[in-house]
Formats: sequence, C-alpha cells, structure tokens
Amino acid sequence: MIHLKKMEKAIASPFDFVPEERAVGYVCSYLPEEIVLAAGYTPVRLFGVGGDGTKAPSHLQTYACSLVRGILEEALSGRTEKMAAVVFPDACDTIRRLSDIWRMNIRGPHHLDLVLPVKLNTKSAEIYTAHILKRFLDEISSLAGVPISQNSLKEAIALMNEIREILAHIDHLRARGVLGLSTRDYYTVLRAAMVMDRYEYVQMLREMHDHLRETEREKPKKPRLFIAGGMCKLPEIFDAIEEAGGSVVGDDLCSGTRYFSTPCRTDIDPLKALVKRIHARPVCPAKHQGLMNRFDHISRRVEETHAQGVIILVYKFCDPHAFDFPDLKKNLAQRGVPVLLLEIEDPLPSQGQIRTRCEAFIEMIDKG
Repeated sequence: MIHLKKMEKAIASPFDFVPEERAVGYVCSYLPEEIVLAAGYTPVRLFGVGGDGTKAPSHLQTYACSLVRGILEEALSGRTEKMAAVVFPDACDTIRRLSDIWRMNIRGPHHLDLVLPVKLNTKSAEIYTAHILKRFLDEISSLAGVPISQNSLKEAIALMNEIREILAHIDHLRARGVLGLSTRDYYTVLRAAMVMDRYEYVQMLREMHDHLRETEREKPKKPRLFIAGGMCKLPEIFDAIEEAGGSVVGDDLCSGTRYFSTPCRTDIDPLKALVKRIHARPVCPAKHQGLMNRFDHISRRVEETHAQGVIILVYKFCDPHAFDFPDLKKNLAQRGVPVLLLEIEDPLPSQGQIRTRCEAFIEMIDKG
C-alpha cells in the first residue's frame, strides 16, 4: 500500500522524520495540536517503549498502566531529551503523577501542564478552557520566540481539519466494508497522523485516500465488530480479531475516531473555535458531558456501523475505563449488543489466548 511502510517507520522512530528540537511531545489526545503547529512545532504523541522496562519501576508503582510506564521508560532512557517541550493534558491520576515524576527527573524538554476541566457541558467550563488555552498559547509562543498570529492559527486549523476530513472518509470506507486496508494498517495510518510532520502527512494521506477510493472492494462478509476503549498501540490485537474471523467496522478510541471525529469551526475566532472543539468532541471516561452522554454516543456509533458486537479494550490498571465498563456493558446489553472485555497490557499475554476469546465471542454472535 502506498506510503504505509513510511508511516510504520515514523511510528517506530518518529525523530527520524521530525527534528527533535522542533518536536513537542504529548501524552493525551486533548492537546490542541493547532496551537503547537501555529508556533512552528510538530506535535508528537508519546506511545512509550514496549515490553518490561528497567528504569520506570523505580519511579512508578506496579499498578500504573503499562502505557504510562512505557512513556516514562522512554524518557528515562534519554530518547526524548532533545524535544523542545512535552505537554501533559490533565487526564487520569496516573498521567498527573507521570507529569510530576517527569518534572523532577527528566532533563531536556520544557515541561507544560494543560489542566483542562473535567466537566465540559457548562458555560463556566468554556470560560475556564478559554483561559487555559490562552495561557498555553502564550507559553508555546514564548518557547518558540515568535508571536502566534491569528492567520497562523487559522492555517493550522485548516490543516488539521483537512486531515480529520480525509480520515473520516477512510473510516466511512471501513464502515461500508470496502476499505482495502487490514485493521492493523488502518490504525497505522491513524497513529502516523499523531507523530509525523502534519504537512508531509496530509500530502501522503491525500494520495493514499485517492488510491483507496480507486481500489474499493467488497470484503467477505464477517461478523461486524466495534471497538471501544482508550489508546491502543498494540497492533497484534487487531490481527487476533481478524484471524478469529471478525471485521472491525468502527471504534471509540482516542487513537481512533475520537482523534479526528470533530472538525474545528472556521467561522469564529480561532482560539474560541479550539475551545468549542474540546467541548464538542466525544469524551473519554476522564471527561464528563452528562451522565449518559458517552454511553449513548457509543451505542449510536454501534447502530450507525451496524456492528453486531462490541470489544472493549482496557489497559490493566486503567481506572477510568475500568470504572466505566459495568455501566457501558449494561447500556449495550439493554440494546441487545453483546460485549467482550479484553484487559490488555504491554507486553501482551499470549496472542493465542486473545484470538481464542475472540473466536468464542464471534461464534456466540454467529449463533445469536
């Protein structure tokens, strides 16, 4: 597939493609990338090193999720020290503690916290978010040594909106069952959007999208599955689902559709538009827009994609998603949607075990 190999390499070694001194690392999709881009930097999401590290355990408890442990391991190994900055959007307790540990132990990147509100459905929360984003813009501008103009913000918004629009089109092909990409490759394209130079990426994405539209093909009919959860950087899981006989047609992941699902408005002040996007996008369990908002959104997406079952991916020790699971499962069960919970960790347990559980789940769907 056109450009896919380069995207894979960029995910594995982002600083081979982005100069470290122009990179701003981040750990959560709530980062307003447009502000970073408008200052002349490239946002690079930190996915962390895989496997069992030797440095992070001396700073983090064993019940911290493997994603955060991997990010800290990467930093303690000196792989991020030349970045211009690293940003910690306020999310879960573990990321808050990662920010504290990073500030005290990691030399190099300028350290920034982005403390966004948890409750996003009030006017006061919008006012607060606007204040936080203005302060963040001033900090990034000071770091860059240049003022961030309205025009540069508008250009960055236009760039990110185009990326989101193309990714949404590709996702629509997936939902229709005519996308000429495996599930693993689909998420490679999405993760590359979070680490590559965005101007280079959008050009590659345009060409890839054109190729995919020209080569649409009906795939064999398989049980249609929807994936929900946080961030998944373990492509072996997607291989196991497909090998078990399932077809992933949609998701609610922060490394999936939550990353691109909400465009930024272009008819109002650009900073205000960024605030509106943060408050309008689908939430994760660390944010709040109403008691049933997230459950209803996922149920609606399951219906729109005609999914026959939902696989929920939860990192071991991820409290927000673990706390959310019982009510999410109950909500889906009331709508007659079967649910499979997969607790994951890096490194993964036996891929065969995951495939076996997926096979049993898919067989249950077939019989139903």
